[in-house]
Amino acid sequence: MGQTNEDSAYSRLRADILSLELVPGERLSERGLEAVLGASRTPIRAALMRLENEGLTQRAGRGWQVTPIDLTEVRAAMEYREAIESAAVVLAAERAEDVELDALLEIAEAHRDRDDEETGLRDGKNFHVALARLSRNRFLVDGMTGALTRLSRTRWLEVRSAEARSQARDEHVAIAKALKARDPDDAVARVVAHNRGTRDRLLTTLTDERRRLRGRGLAIVESSGPPG
Repeated sequence: MGQTNEDSAYSRLRADILSLELVPGERLSERGLEAVLGASRTPIRAALMRLENEGLTQRAGRGWQVTPIDLTEVRAAMEYREAIESAAVVLAAERAEDVELDALLEIAEAHRDRDDEETGLRDGKNFHVALARLSRNRFLVDGMTGALTRLSRTRWLEVRSAEARSQARDEHVAIAKALKARDPDDAVARVVAHNRGTRDRLLTTLTDERRRLRGRGLAIVESSGPPG
């Protein structure tokens, strides 16, 4: 089955938002997007609603805008992700079967020969969600999935670097091996180090992008306190 107009509009808009071709805070008009995307307003509106579910677009009055990036929110989301994954690895070390831990290691080592941004982003999500599933706790799985979705745009920026993608894969492998050894303390330490390293790289990238995009309707901001 071929790609629908909605799918095409969604894919194009998502790629432009993730790459910052459409900058944070930029206004989006359904009518204006008709000519750009070669689609009618109905599939465009459906695509914008799908992106809204991912936290990439939001309503602005009668129109839409690319969701601004709040650095304070990014930090809070990363703290939430670290807490969830730390709990998940402790339970996974206790509850997962050997064959499942072997499969997790295979996920961590997958696609080393296909080093591109899309593969790196997808493999990272697959690894972290699979790890959460081994906890046998669906709330931790839902929390991890939600955190990764919320961080999808900033994670895309981080995986643009081949060096960052390679480092992330190595760290995933180390986490999986700690779990195979049934060493929850080592697994937690590696999860914390991985999450904080990712956080620091993301924030450095976002700070650089904030400077680069200044004057283009930029909306990479830093709120005064933790998001409520």
